[in-house]
Amino acid sequence: MTGMLSVSITLNQVEEALQLKAVNYGDDSHYDTISAFIKSLRGSDPDAAIYWLAKMLHAGEDPRFITRRLVISASEDIGLADSNALRVAMDAHHAFEFIGMPEGRIPIAHATVYLATAPKSNTAYAAIGKAMSDVENGRTLAVPVHLRTKSRKKIATASGESPAAMAYLYAHDYEGAYIPQAYLPEGKIYYQPGDQGMEKRIKERLDFWRSQMGS
Repeated sequence: MTGMLSVSITLNQVEEALQLKAVNYGDDSHYDTISAFIKSLRGSDPDAAIYWLAKMLHAGEDPRFITRRLVISASEDIGLADSNALRVAMDAHHAFEFIGMPEGRIPIAHATVYLATAPKSNTAYAAIGKAMSDVENGRTLAVPVHLRTKSRKKIATASGESPAAMAYLYAHDYEGAYIPQAYLPEGKIYYQPGDQGMEKRIKERLDFWRSQMGS
């Protein structure tokens, strides 16, 4: 067509117009860098985690992508050893949304160092993995009669279940808000507590409760 002009636009001009940088990791791929970041958090190396964070931010990575990874790491790799890590990660995400960049890098760095230096536990991650595997592979379990709704208990009564088998014990009515009672078939265990950080106390309580089930 006649009368049309050919205009050449450079990457720098586009970046300036959009007020952002194009993601550029040099010879490293996007996923290699985020992988290094996550593994540095898991490996308790705050210096490495901060470096990979800086590299991602400098390259123009979406900070929301980074904060989402922090939230995942807080539960997957730290978990019950320090449940506060999840709140710190979520707070970093909300803080970034509130103040934006460039200052938003500070709460993200705050959360990064916190997670890297926190005690580690993947027990919740492992527990849901085992349970999901059972469900997905058809290893489903019937709800025990005493945990069913009243209408379902009536059906059980009609089928000859004894009243004792259907009695639900309300935990808050007992000392320590605990009473031995089956919620799954005997011996079925998904959650195995670790001994890092605050999970030590969880392990002590759970060991006692589980010992009562056999007494």
